[in-house]
Amino acid sequence: MEKLLKELQQAELERQTRRYFLQTLGAGVGGLGLGSLLGSCGYSSKEKIAAAPLVSADPMNVRMPQFAPKVKQVIYIHMAGAPSQLELFDYKPELEKYHGKDCPAEFLEGKKFAFIKGVPKMLGPKGQFAQHGQSGAWVSDYLPYLQTAVDDVSFLKAMYTDQFNHAPAQLLMHTGSARLGRPSLGAWTVYGLGSENRNLPGFIVLASGGKQPDAGKSVWGSGFLPTVYQGVQCRTGGDPVLYVSDPQGMNRDIRKQTIEAINEINKQTYEEVRDPEILTRISQYEMAFRMQMSVPEVMDVSKEPRYILDMYGVQAGEGSFAMNCLLARKLVENGVRFVQLFDWGWDTHGTSEDGSVEVGLRNKCLASDQAVTALLKDLKMRGLLDETLVVWGGEFGRTPMQENRDGQVLPYSGRDHHLEAFTVWMAGGGVKKGFSMGETDPLGYAGVKDRTHVHDLQATILHLMGFNHEKFTYPFQGRNFRLTDTAGKIITPVLA
Repeated sequence: MEKLLKELQQAELERQTRRYFLQTLGAGVGGLGLGSLLGSCGYSSKEKIAAAPLVSADPMNVRMPQFAPKVKQVIYIHMAGAPSQLELFDYKPELEKYHGKDCPAEFLEGKKFAFIKGVPKMLGPKGQFAQHGQSGAWVSDYLPYLQTAVDDVSFLKAMYTDQFNHAPAQLLMHTGSARLGRPSLGAWTVYGLGSENRNLPGFIVLASGGKQPDAGKSVWGSGFLPTVYQGVQCRTGGDPVLYVSDPQGMNRDIRKQTIEAINEINKQTYEEVRDPEILTRISQYEMAFRMQMSVPEVMDVSKEPRYILDMYGVQAGEGSFAMNCLLARKLVENGVRFVQLFDWGWDTHGTSEDGSVEVGLRNKCLASDQAVTALLKDLKMRGLLDETLVVWGGEFGRTPMQENRDGQVLPYSGRDHHLEAFTVWMAGGGVKKGFSMGETDPLGYAGVKDRTHVHDLQATILHLMGFNHEKFTYPFQGRNFRLTDTAGKIITPVLA
């Protein structure tokens, strides 16, 4: 009761604010916020205002993109910490010749690194490279399973970014800005397209590796978009979503009546203040109720055939990256628009054996390679790969130099953060198969041909989903914002 009284007092204080006054001037002002919620990328101003009184409008309704899309859903696999492209995909035999020699001066002059000081030694690649598939893609022995699927993959080998620290680089990769407060790629996708499954969130996140990404949950947040579009993190053990089960002593009918009563109050409040976030709250209460049945069912792999579990390398009841890959297939199969996988632990500086490129990186590959490849083959086998885009990568690359933290030689082989060059790959609908684009210099330091920026990758993903990244916007603080900000171009050579 005391909590309820405090909420009533807070509501009364909010009614005395300037914001409340402006919101209650009428649909011409208060309706603007709701209008943007109903789709600023496709409605005219008059349509927005006319739509304002419609309390029943569901922000997750399916909406048409700006043009015919190539894919319906995205699975984005982010290896948090940044895997070394020089051990996995970017074969540099010339770098082997320079192993142990002083780094060339031109790689250091005017450059900033996260940890390297002074003149470090060059570090030759640790993986054994060979060409695979009909495409002849170079992949190292760190990824023996992916070697069998390269003819379904498009590699971008000269990606670059603006940030060399984990958190801002992850934010830039997923929100288009190194600063907090922008919507994530998944949130933009669901905002633009809605959700095909009314019983599941349109944007689901699965994390592994024991820790969250360095940038925290902001990398799947909604920023200034209505919060209904933010990613919903699910767990692979216990309740998939915290508090989704009925509390002890409360059955489903009682909970339904409770939610209906709360939402009736919310609707009355919305009629008074026209705050679009109230529609979000209504939608989320209703979604939470439906999720009680749908989420546990779709997250249950007990009915999967044994050969599928073996193909992914999944152990029943085990929360792992492999399990998350299998769940990603089940989620897109059930109409989830955007599935984000984060796997922590790919930072290999050489400060420890587990954090080295010869041991730590190889172990991370052993724990993930089979499952990623199984996901591609499983999607293809079910006819889902043609309508699904799979993206794999980190937030930046690794240096061709051995890290010498604070000028001291480290005990294990490691590479510092590097923004000049890294590899990202895509597979699925709308992208070429068995294709490689971009080239770095002979030592793998920087891109010299067909360089692609993080914003270019984002523009390309939106294009495949049916959006012009320059016209897919949301009004906020006096201007129209977009995922790619003021940059980005579609990577047309990679398009099928």
